Amino acid sequence: MLSERSVRRGGIVGALVVSNLLGGVAVASGIAVGGLLLERFGGTSLAGLGQAASVLGAAVAAVPLAGVAARHGRRRSLALGYTIAVLGGALIVGAAVVAQLVVLLAGLALFGVGQAVNLQSRYAAADGAAPGARARAMSIVIWATTIGSVAGPNLSEVADRFGRWLGLPGLTGPYVLSVVSFALAGVVVAVFLRPGARSSAPVTGEADTNQADTGQAVGAVAALRWAAADPAARFAVVLVAVAHAMMVMVMVMTPLHMQHHGMSLQLVGVVISVHVLGMYALSPVFGWLTDRLGAVRMACAGMLMLATAVALGFVAASAAEGSALTALALTVLGLGWSASVISASALLTGTAADHVRVPLQGATDAGMNYAGAAAAALAGPILAAGGFHAVNVAAAVILVPAVAAATAAVRRSSGTPAHAGDYSAG
Repeated sequence: MLSERSVRRGGIVGALVVSNLLGGVAVASGIAVGGLLLERFGGTSLAGLGQAASVLGAAVAAVPLAGVAARHGRRRSLALGYTIAVLGGALIVGAAVVAQLVVLLAGLALFGVGQAVNLQSRYAAADGAAPGARARAMSIVIWATTIGSVAGPNLSEVADRFGRWLGLPGLTGPYVLSVVSFALAGVVVAVFLRPGARSSAPVTGEADTNQADTGQAVGAVAALRWAAADPAARFAVVLVAVAHAMMVMVMVMTPLHMQHHGMSLQLVGVVISVHVLGMYALSPVFGWLTDRLGAVRMACAGMLMLATAVALGFVAASAAEGSALTALALTVLGLGWSASVISASALLTGTAADHVRVPLQGATDAGMNYAGAAAAALAGPILAAGGFHAVNVAAAVILVPAVAAATAAVRRSSGTPAHAGDYSAG
């Protein structure tokens, strides 16, 4: 028979799966039209600001949400984040109605908090998991985003028509869909992510079995200082930021590149869908491989996929009929993001000292989203100046710090057998 603990963990993971599915619909539906909505307001050079604002909102929220999780449990933290995202989606629709760019950017920033919540839920899945199963636990929750994230962009045209039927401006209908989806995700978390025993550092709504109270809790800056002194943790923090920045820079400019070449909104939705499918569909496979082969090895494989993706994107920019090649490049980009984030998150969870784990998780997600915000803000001017070729070249340059950090981590792992468990399969 299943133990009570197994049943409770199954309930926690089930709630996270459903909430991530709904959150995936909300996030991806907005991503598919966000750049196009900003281009309508301020031209191509401002198109990247929409995603930049959303990613910046996720970055700013990551550390406070981790703080709420550490003090009050994951349930309250995730429910609060989804509530903020609902308010952001409503503000976006209102801003489009009154044609206010500043209000629109503010709404996009609040909307981005939903992405921070979806990301932090992977750590909730890992809380209490056995050391050799943490990557798989995280990957199951990440995988749950697949259905929602693939469906979201493909619903863009239908949602847009529904919004116009309601009398709303074009491209706002998908954000109405996002508001409903975020609201439902918040209800699922609030109702079904059951609280259990309390502790000094509750992180899932139940006592955190991973974290003994071995040291005084630290802040995000102190946690990052701790990570900077450990090659494995440093590599994990850097790779998460780099992978996300590369993905955001290329992904957010792809709809504009395609529309500039006469491709339909429906085809844009298909390409973004296969990209998101790459981000999430194989996450359980990458989680299993990470637990089996080791986090550093899988992280290096993820970086190789990212490099391949931008090379394909560069070639696609020159192709006469580049829609198929663009879709392939975006798919590989999603796979590289998935492998990199899952392996780096597992590496971080396995190497971080107990008293810095939750703050470091929040700081890492903040860094991830700050890097993504910067990449999105730069992507518009880069596309305007040098086209899709330049966007892919810039994304390749972003990968360099991760390669340097990987070199240090590999040297440490091969030269320090006592720490082999931090770098290879448990």
